[in-house]
Amino acid sequence: QVQLVESGGGSVQAGGSLRLSCAASGRTFSSYVMGWFRQAPGQEREFVAAISWGGGSTVYVDSVKGRFTISRDNAKNTVYLQMNTLKPEDTAVYYCAADRRAVLPLSQSRYEYDYWGQGTQVTVSS
Repeated sequence: QVQLVESGGGSVQAGGSLRLSCAASGRTFSSYVMGWFRQAPGQEREFVAAISWGGGSTVYVDSVKGRFTISRDNAKNTVYLQMNTLKPEDTAVYYCAADRRAVLPLSQSRYEYDYWGQGTQVTVSS
């Protein structure tokens, strides 16, 4: 079992930056694919980014490419999402998730992630 706790959300103006963190419990963190998803009010949860177990592979949804960066520190059991040049349409609750399968390509489907955090709110004002 893995427990995930997100932090770092908040309110920023358009063009600003935030860094989200997701701290994981357990000794198997380094074997999991980690992902970030987001859910805006009235919308389905959507994929944002994922990173492989060693950090060598990443994938992003097109709308955040060039603005967001996912990274991980396996020594700290933590995955990060650096978000730059934020836009109002980035407003959502952001969730981190863990996929126990160590496979490529990295999954972009929320149904293939096994563990989820409670989410952190990101609000971007224009």
